[in-house]
Amino acid sequence: MIRPMMRPTMRPMMRWLVVAALLAGACSKGPSEDQCKQLLEHLIDLEFKKGGAATAENEAMKTDLAKQKAAVLESKSTEFMRTCVDKMHRDRVACALAAPDLAAVQKCDETK
Repeated sequence: MIRPMMRPTMRPMMRWLVVAALLAGACSKGPSEDQCKQLLEHLIDLEFKKGGAATAENEAMKTDLAKQKAAVLESKSTEFMRTCVDKMHRDRVACALAAPDLAAVQKCDETK
């Protein structure tokens, strides 16, 4: 099968259309991976704060809490990141990142 030749003026136009399509696909309403990672860390911090982690008095307790946070981060990271990047809206992530406590995070879920 012989493919018809494209006119010389059409080639640059086609290149720009391809570039525009790629850029449009990249401009999604979803958060970046970095934003999702920050959110996961923020949520873990808020959860530990709610559980009394802010009252850790000595270095041994602080070290133990850091290990526990790292373990939670590692165990939840893959699933959370996939859900966050694929299903969450960037505005919702920004709202949750600014939330000072878990109640405020929940209010981010209620707003549209």
